Amino acid sequence: MTTMTQIPRQDSLENHTPSRRRSALRFVGHYVEMVIAMIVGELLFAGVWNTASVILGEPAFLTRPDVDSLMMATNMSLGMAIWMRVRGHAWPGIAEMSAAMYVPFLVLFPALWTGALSASDFMMWGHMLMLVAMLLVMLRRRTEYAGSHHEHGHGRAKAVATAAPETTPASTGRRVLTELKHRWPTGLALLMTIDLWVQPAVPPAWTLLVLPGAYLLIGAVRRTLTGSRDLAIQLGGLLAYLALAAVAMSVDPGLTPYLVAAGWLLHAVWDVVHHRTGKVVPRGYAEWCTVFDVAIGATILLAVAW
Repeated sequence: MTTMTQIPRQDSLENHTPSRRRSALRFVGHYVEMVIAMIVGELLFAGVWNTASVILGEPAFLTRPDVDSLMMATNMSLGMAIWMRVRGHAWPGIAEMSAAMYVPFLVLFPALWTGALSASDFMMWGHMLMLVAMLLVMLRRRTEYAGSHHEHGHGRAKAVATAAPETTPASTGRRVLTELKHRWPTGLALLMTIDLWVQPAVPPAWTLLVLPGAYLLIGAVRRTLTGSRDLAIQLGGLLAYLALAAVAMSVDPGLTPYLVAAGWLLHAVWDVVHHRTGKVVPRGYAEWCTVFDVAIGATILLAVAW
């Protein structure tokens, strides 16, 4: 009896290779996203810890390397958990990735406490092992991380779409969370300025130029400055803030904080107008900028009053 060996078709192999390449690129892209979310989480939530330490009167407590490492791991875990949930990952995967932030530092605690590792070496090795731990978690769920974001959230979205409407307190809570999700620019701005309410400060007068400059840069990148009128308005704003910054730097130092505060608060009005019209910048940015500018202006006045 003759046995026939089936030879894979060439076109099947050629179609399979791009698919594997796409999966590999998605996996690498997910890893990069995790690292970025980790860094963003550290930058955003660090102010919360600093504020809490000042309120409790224990600012030196956070300088201990073991405490500092756990604080950073928490910040990074929060940043990644939020991003992973937005991307549709399930809670078990989020828990595993969060554990990858803590375990590397925990296993190094004995070496730190016994003096085998200095504080700087402890931090260096902890962060290096953290990157490795993240990779191991992703390899454990390689199918999930090599797939598209649409596939992650498809099941959860389908379940929500097919679920019957509810009027229970739980459904009310979900509606509140949904509304808070839509207001994320406001929450982000409040989070970024939380420490200023406890330790208010006066930024240099030249920082006023960042406000109109950001609008011009975003408008140029998004190509929303198409009309001469829009461009003229933005350039006019830049010239006005150039003049305000020049005056703030040349007047009596006692008046400078008030001029700087006025510049930030007036720009909040500029933000509201752009949020209403939807021109030049995204509405989310205009919302974030409104709250951020008001917080900066208000805390400058607090710094002067204190």
